[in-house]
Amino acid sequence: MSENKILSDLEIAQNAAIRPIEEIAERAGINVDALELYGRFKAKIDPAKLRLPDAKRAGKIVLVSAMSPTPAGEGKSTTTVGLADSLARAGHRVMIALREPSLGPILGMKGGATGGGHSQVLPMDEINLHFTGDFHAITSANNALMALVDNHIFQGNELNIDPRRMTFKRVLDMNDRSLREVIIGLGGPAQGVPRQDGFDITVASEIMAVFCLATDLDDLRERLGRITFGYSYDRQPVTVADLGVQGALTMLLKDAIKPNLVQTIAGTPALVHGGPFANIAHGCNSLIATRTAQQLADIVVTEAGFGADLGAEKYMDIKSRIADVAPSAVVVVATIRALKMQGGIPKELLKEPNVEALAAGVENLKRHVHNVEKFGVTPVVAINKFASDTTEELEWLLAWCAQEGVQAAVADVWGRGGGGDGGDELAAKVAAVVAAAAPSDFRHLYPLSLSVEDKIRTIVQEIYGADGVEFSVPALRRLADIRKNGWGGLPVCMAKTQYSFTDDASQLGAPKGFTVHVRELIPKTGAGFIVALTGAVMTMPGLPKEPAAMRMDVDEHGHPVGLF
Repeated sequence: MSENKILSDLEIAQNAAIRPIEEIAERAGINVDALELYGRFKAKIDPAKLRLPDAKRAGKIVLVSAMSPTPAGEGKSTTTVGLADSLARAGHRVMIALREPSLGPILGMKGGATGGGHSQVLPMDEINLHFTGDFHAITSANNALMALVDNHIFQGNELNIDPRRMTFKRVLDMNDRSLREVIIGLGGPAQGVPRQDGFDITVASEIMAVFCLATDLDDLRERLGRITFGYSYDRQPVTVADLGVQGALTMLLKDAIKPNLVQTIAGTPALVHGGPFANIAHGCNSLIATRTAQQLADIVVTEAGFGADLGAEKYMDIKSRIADVAPSAVVVVATIRALKMQGGIPKELLKEPNVEALAAGVENLKRHVHNVEKFGVTPVVAINKFASDTTEELEWLLAWCAQEGVQAAVADVWGRGGGGDGGDELAAKVAAVVAAAAPSDFRHLYPLSLSVEDKIRTIVQEIYGADGVEFSVPALRRLADIRKNGWGGLPVCMAKTQYSFTDDASQLGAPKGFTVHVRELIPKTGAGFIVALTGAVMTMPGLPKEPAAMRMDVDEHGHPVGLF
């Protein structure tokens, strides 16, 4: 191998010295009888069997978010891992809590969810593929529900379910546009009752959201029972509890609900568990994993999907209402490359120095940073360094952050992570913010007493910078149903493109003077929020013209190749 060759993320991971998972568990203070081994390097933790000190620890949360994502890459997971490794290197007791990756986007065009370079969680190939089978269990529970629903209709329909008013779909952990709209039950009376149906991707399933917001097994069962999967002929909501199958669904999820323990290249313990999309769901790892990490560590570094307008807002307004997991600091990841793209530079020219484009694109970062402050949390900008970044560009961005009154540090964790010093300056700034934070500083963006339409209006005006919101006729009808059924007190989960503050993916930077268009509202009564579908956002993605799967294979030893 040439000394000058730049190794891929997969090659770096395969060359790393990975430790037995029992050693990582012992380091984290996890007793051996709480571990359920999945081979040598992965394990599940049974929270009910954890033996913790009498003085209960409640670790502080550091939430990692980002500017609006671009094809240039931001490196949120890489920064999360590198920051945690640097905090551990500084002597803090640290644990990471991340989402599990979805297989469909991995085979499509998105990178994995395990970080990159020398700031990765291991074993990255197994995590990015089938891992411990959690997503398969969620897929099975979702599709078992729909099989039971359609069987109920076929067997006489005692609940008077209207097949035309189903709000729940089957799911698959794959990008497959061909399954967005399907007809089922064809082939005669013995094959079921024909009706229009469709598939969502597994990470958009309400069962995924329920899985990630449940506080324990009993809460999981109760939330599953509250799921509304459709309406009766007299337009009354029909729930899983009405069908009486919440116990069976809980049984299918009883092992998956236990958090997964893995490690970083540097040996920092990491819980990787659950994974709802942030553009069509709430975008955070499981609450059980976050709370377990809080019990084991003094600082928990976690992540919310896509930009701060999506994952971070949902973390604050949805996840942090359920349990005491409000962040003490929020890291907003930015890159010189992505900022220049937000400033109008095409991807092929991003390696060329261009402070003017950087100055134009920084408006996107500015909106995200000051949005974080609206929650009473101090932001810290992490400038994720790329090899093409010039000293002039980095110094300009640091000076801009100082002028805005925002703390910032350059993080070279891709190349100097894994226990190196690439994230030390960022870690020091974050630790200082965490130490100074008070729980009373945190606040939600809106009270639950607001109407659903006013909650949506608050988000689009305060976070996106829109002038207002426009509801389609179907969305207005659904608002009336929401009020009638007593669901108006639920928080809102905005389903919006991740690439723009607007609902138009092509509008980069920090646009003004626009309107957000809500085309549909979907009550997720089990998860406990109302999804507002905007623009052209899809709950079942498609594959690109040249999927990443075209580059993937296994070698003669059965090891993956071409996986990032």
